[in-house]
Parts: sequence; C-alpha cells; structure tokens
Amino acid sequence: MRIRAAEPAELPLLQDIERAAGEPFRTLGMAAIADDEPLPLDVLDGYRLAGRAWVAVDPGDRPVAYLLTDTVDGAAHIEQVSVHPVAARRGIGRALIEHLAAGAATRGLTALTLTTFTDVPWNAPYYRRLGFRSLAASDPELTSGLRAIQQAEAAHGLATWPRVCMRRDLVPAPRLEPSDG
Repeated sequence: MRIRAAEPAELPLLQDIERAAGEPFRTLGMAAIADDEPLPLDVLDGYRLAGRAWVAVDPGDRPVAYLLTDTVDGAAHIEQVSVHPVAARRGIGRALIEHLAAGAATRGLTALTLTTFTDVPWNAPYYRRLGFRSLAASDPELTSGLRAIQQAEAAHGLATWPRVCMRRDLVPAPRLEPSDG
C-alpha cells in the first residue's frame, strides 16, 4: 500500500470514502454518524494545500483511505482517518497513522492525539492496540486545544455517545550530527 499526498481531483473521492466508512455505524444504532456529511471540498483542499492530507492508494493509484491532521498543542492531532470498507482490515489505517507518526517525530512533535468513540470496536479499542491511551478529564495532557476540540464535537452532537481523547507519545527522531570529515 502506497501513501502519498492527496491530489485536488481526489477530494470528492475522499468524501465518498468517508461516507462509505460511516455506514457501519448504522449497525450500532448510530445512524446520525452515518448520515453526517463529510468535510466540504474547500476544507479538504485547505488540508491538502497545507500538506496535511494523505491518501493510501490501491495498485491503480486510486485512494482507498485518507488521513487529515492538525497540530494541536505540540502534537499531531488526527482530525480524520477513514478507510473504505472494501479495503478495511488490511492495516491501511495503521499504515496511515504510522506515516503520520514518522513525519511528526521528524518535525519534533511530542505525540499523536485524537478524539473518538469509546464503545465502537473500530474506534477507541482499535487505537489502544496502536499504542494510544485514554486521557481522563483531569489529565494535564488533556490540553486546552484538545478541550476545545471536545467542546466543538459536543456542539456538533458527537457527545450523544461516549467519547474520549487519546494520546500516543512519540519517540523523537534522531538528529544527525555534522561530521568532522
């Protein structure tokens, strides 16, 4: 699976991937999540232009998954990661997250963060398997930026179901020392 920057013509396809990835929420009684519209094209393009939108592509170079990221309080915050159901359970979401982790460590960021549903099997339990840990409301690592994200999500109706903020610390990338030769 190859990971690369998203291209302008692919942005509508990213919306389609998110819609398809949302459908399984219906089986959990979360139709509102399945029906939630993906980010608008102009917002997706903003992520693309800022170099914060990556796609995983199939052998025909067609995106089957994508990841959007922001920087929040010194951490790479996963705004969205979606895998089309036809490509699910193949490690593609993990590969996108590892791609982000490697780039974030190189940029000197301290962690990956995200917010997610606690009781959805492919949400918090999945991220725990990838090394993320839940942050309690009293945790000092639950920064003001993360609290603001939680408040915005609650205003959007996502707090109807239990949610959690999660963090995965990053190992700083080794710095190359100049040689004497």
